[in-house]
Amino acid sequence: MKDSSYFNTTMQSFQPMLKNYALQLTHNMDDAMDLVQETFLKAMTYSSKFKEGSNLKGWLFTIMRNTFINNYRRVTKRNTFMDTQEEQYIVDSAKTFNTFNDGDAKFIRKDLDAAIDKLPDDLRITFEMNTLGYKYHEIADKIGIPIGTVKTRIFVARRKLRTYLTEYAGLYNLTAS
Repeated sequence: MKDSSYFNTTMQSFQPMLKNYALQLTHNMDDAMDLVQETFLKAMTYSSKFKEGSNLKGWLFTIMRNTFINNYRRVTKRNTFMDTQEEQYIVDSAKTFNTFNDGDAKFIRKDLDAAIDKLPDDLRITFEMNTLGYKYHEIADKIGIPIGTVKTRIFVARRKLRTYLTEYAGLYNLTAS
């Protein structure tokens, strides 16, 4: 980025929003403040990778979310220990065996991407911008349409996605309203 002081000032303006988001993730004020600081540190470290004209707020929120996930995984891994009994069981400190199948997530993501690709361009673009963190007014300004149209397109896109992905509604006890 060309002007680092402008970048840092702009980045600091998002601190209250980032703090709120961090508090939602961590449920602890001290951990939330640590997460905000770590996010700013990473953003400054990798500021050269930020493309001017991109959504800085979305980029910062993505850094924060990924940092939180990585820290959570690190803590979970640290709290796992080997049982030294005859049978070598891996037991976590909570004595529960939670598993997550990445294969399922890959199939779900593939189906979701395919469903999004089925959307008409006007709905798809508006919906994707919203999922990337753009606010309604930012989308309206970038595309050049009224804010009410943005809200309608996002609503219609979600409704169409529900119909495209009905097989997941029963699988995850979701209602396809």
